[in-house]
Amino acid sequence: MVKIVADTTSGLPREMLKALGIPLIPQIIIFGEESYRDDTELDTAGFLVKLKAAKELPKTAAPPPALYNPIYAQAKQRGESVIVLTPSAKLSGTVRAASVAAQDFPEVDVRVVDSMTIAGNLASLVLLADEWAKSGLDADTILSRIQDWIPRGQIYFLVNTLEYLLKGGRIGGAKALVGELLQVKPILCLRDGQVEPFEQQRTKKRAVRRLVEIVEEQCPKSSEAHLCVMQADALEEAEALAAVLRSKMNLTFIPIYELPPAIVVHGGPGVMGIGFFVG
Repeated sequence: MVKIVADTTSGLPREMLKALGIPLIPQIIIFGEESYRDDTELDTAGFLVKLKAAKELPKTAAPPPALYNPIYAQAKQRGESVIVLTPSAKLSGTVRAASVAAQDFPEVDVRVVDSMTIAGNLASLVLLADEWAKSGLDADTILSRIQDWIPRGQIYFLVNTLEYLLKGGRIGGAKALVGELLQVKPILCLRDGQVEPFEQQRTKKRAVRRLVEIVEEQCPKSSEAHLCVMQADALEEAEALAAVLRSKMNLTFIPIYELPPAIVVHGGPGVMGIGFFVG
């Protein structure tokens, strides 16, 4: 049997993961001298309240390796393999934390996978891997399938301001956009696991419309593409976007994932995006 491990950067609801039996590892959010786990101590709503009132941008930290110990210990007891699906190593230190913890369990078959992505696409990979594990596939087969899916992932997103990405050091190649016209709304994307500029629109309305066009141009018209919408402090806009995409792509359901604090720290309030996998 193979145990899949997720963390909060996937945006998957805690209740869903609990029902599926998927362990959830938190990220750490730091406001001044206070630190919070973003699985049990600080949700997105509470985080947004603190963020808007904060004089300084909070920081994030990868989970301490010790948080993985109970999961690896249980796998040892049960004779399970473990596949830990982490956010991009270029955006988070979670890969290293999970790997360091695994060194204390050399007898356990632990596979730490850098998904090269984050948020909704990471959520899709976690759910797929769990489905494959519960169908009886072994760790080698599941890992091979995950590695096949990773380069097919596409994420595009909008931020109200580049301020948070810049201050948080996660801006990647999009740094070239800083200092341009304030009214320009950049569409950003993930490329090779880091944030890069895609193109610019003059208004948010046009930028959202462009997201729809990107989906129509690139996303296969199939549930197998695992199209999703992601948002923080932009639920109404995200629901409207999902409704348009359901119609355009002839889908009955598109999940809307609430982005967790560890991502909103860098994207800021109002961040919204789409994720899918190409054929």
